[in-house]
Amino acid sequence: MRSSDANHSQALIEQVKQALANRTPVRIRGGNSKAFLGRAVDGLEIDTRPHRGIVNYDPTELLITARAGTPLSELEAALDAAGQMLPFEPPLADQGATVGGMIATGLSGPRRPWVGAVRDFVLGTRVINGDGHHLRFGGEVMKNVAGYDLSRLFTASFGCLGLLTEVSIKVLPKPRHTATLALSLTPEAALTQLAEWGQRALPISAAAHDGNTLYLRLEGGEGSLKDARNRLGGDGVDSDYWSQLNARTLPFFTDPLPLWRISLPHNTPLFALPGAQFLDWGGAQRWLKSDAPADAIRAIVRTYDGSATCYTQGITDSPFAPLSAILMRYHCQLKAKLDPLGIFNPGRMYSEL
Repeated sequence: MRSSDANHSQALIEQVKQALANRTPVRIRGGNSKAFLGRAVDGLEIDTRPHRGIVNYDPTELLITARAGTPLSELEAALDAAGQMLPFEPPLADQGATVGGMIATGLSGPRRPWVGAVRDFVLGTRVINGDGHHLRFGGEVMKNVAGYDLSRLFTASFGCLGLLTEVSIKVLPKPRHTATLALSLTPEAALTQLAEWGQRALPISAAAHDGNTLYLRLEGGEGSLKDARNRLGGDGVDSDYWSQLNARTLPFFTDPLPLWRISLPHNTPLFALPGAQFLDWGGAQRWLKSDAPADAIRAIVRTYDGSATCYTQGITDSPFAPLSAILMRYHCQLKAKLDPLGIFNPGRMYSEL
């Protein structure tokens, strides 16, 4: 490790130790591209952005290791130059997102149902815990391990368990060819077709419906894409559609009403919600624009075994779906083990944490 790198990590450790000594809550930040998600945190700011840079990248091993403050755009540029990618398509890279924020929020893009989520590609992490120790979890190879994989536990923890300083991620080659199709189908017909196509060997890697049109992304070899296009029909459109969806810049998202993310089991049928819906992930993720009360939205979604997260801050004191009593107890016990004084992002996810 170069001296400047060591200085940056040591600076983070010293900030955590000072907060522990003073029992001062801390608010961890990277690019602040996802500051809207979760509850507001009142605490001393620790900025991870000075702790940046790619530590190791071995394209032949499909592995990259980077510090938490590294801009996500920088990481993606290095991968793109080698013909590789983060397969889960983390959002908001062009809005200042960092590697640490990508892991802390665990958000995945349109390809998620077909390749897996962020946590599925995390191999190892370095974290400053609630005792001020700089610990390493996992490693830089895919392997079976006994016990719980703590390196993945920090994914989608929103900084409530510790301060992430470094992460090792598995990457994949970029597809050789890609195409996007638009088909005029009702939402109900689209979900029926997607369920049927799911039983076939079709190279679909993204599926979304805006209320009028079903958009499909195909990825793979030239021959398989040509065959799929002949079988599916539809019109070819610009593949930039998926980056616009991932950045939430499509017209649907410009509506000023509060934005909700609805997560549902695979093949859930279309059902009524109070507001406008946009189907993503082949219907497993549904965006909702609505000013209906949070309790009303969640009551409907629960009947389909789903959960609802509010993406507009200030609408509800519980932006994440409420946990059952037993799950909340487990979360609190885990928080107490890793962050005994409760200084890391207190209340970001739930008031009890």
